Amino acid sequence: MARNYDVAIIGAGAAGMMAAIAAGRRGRSVIVLDHAKAPGEKIRISGGGRCNFTNLHAGPKNYLSENAHFAKSALARYTPADFIAMVDRHRIGWHEKTLGQLFCDDSAKDIIRMLLEEMRAVAVELRLSCEISEVARDEGGYCLSTSQGQIHASSLIVACGGKSIPKMGATGFAYRIAEQFGLSVTETRPALVPLTLEPNLLGELSDLSGVAVNADVACGKTRFNEALLFTHRGLSGPSILQISSYWREGDEITLSLEPGVDFAALLKTAKQENGRQQVQTVLAHHLPKRLAQYLAETARLERPLADLPDKALATLADRIRSWKIKPAGSEGYRTAEVTLGGVDTRHLDSRSMEAKSVPGLYFIGECVDVTGWLGGYNFQWAWASGHAAGESV
Repeated sequence: MARNYDVAIIGAGAAGMMAAIAAGRRGRSVIVLDHAKAPGEKIRISGGGRCNFTNLHAGPKNYLSENAHFAKSALARYTPADFIAMVDRHRIGWHEKTLGQLFCDDSAKDIIRMLLEEMRAVAVELRLSCEISEVARDEGGYCLSTSQGQIHASSLIVACGGKSIPKMGATGFAYRIAEQFGLSVTETRPALVPLTLEPNLLGELSDLSGVAVNADVACGKTRFNEALLFTHRGLSGPSILQISSYWREGDEITLSLEPGVDFAALLKTAKQENGRQQVQTVLAHHLPKRLAQYLAETARLERPLADLPDKALATLADRIRSWKIKPAGSEGYRTAEVTLGGVDTRHLDSRSMEAKSVPGLYFIGECVDVTGWLGGYNFQWAWASGHAAGESV
């Protein structure tokens, strides 16, 4: 005999738990199923273990989707202030870092505990290590065949994420369910992911591995000004993770190192005031020493400033301001923080997240074609889309 519930939720991550809380508060009987051994695994590892749980500036402009307007409704009806109120109610300390990013003072586990407490308060049932082999629809709703028996529910919320970080159990299961019920899935690809370089360039930059610098990184008309990190595989750091969501194979990216510094004027003044200085010495006042040395060496400007023509110094300043690099690829889903693309929003009601053609079937969180910037935006989408479905289901 199948056990009956009003709502079954596949996925005990951020979106799934939020949907369960919202539905449970409305008196719905709710069961949450996950194949993992513990709930909220991506919450646990996020933000260096402190969970960047939202961003004060979260709005539609911070999200990528084939329908730029889709996220507006859910984001407007469950805001960062709403989630902060829950965090405060549980007396979880938090602080703002840069650019509106909010983190726990102590541990990401505090957020997981909060969500579990909220679920228990409204009698949500949680089943972990639960494999789902089949999802079927009948006149009364949805029947799930699981490793822990048959589950029947009037409504089904799919909140099992995308393909990012497969070592934590990520799969394309949500997309398979969507396609099973006639919903299309947009192109999916790794996002918020480090970029790799071709072997020759990687070898040239090998001495820079571990060097970080503030940079304005652009791809086309999109740009982000945050830290950049040279790695043994290529480029990483917040600015690179951000631009990776907009980058495509074959595209060039442009790096402007320490964009607040006028290196052309700096070198010109240094030459006038003390021509005996080396170029790398001047650059090292504003750039990491190894990076300053690399730039001087590759420009073949290893002589005192007085011995160098103004044109050569201007060319070097131009490179620092506009260094063009063509990445070879990305590190893929293995290290991607999220999946770009997903369940096509044309099939979903933006207010409830319900499939327009399949009553009682909802998709929320990362599996939907709504992808946020780095910095708490994807968690805010999880909270907002989960709340929208929980309020409707």
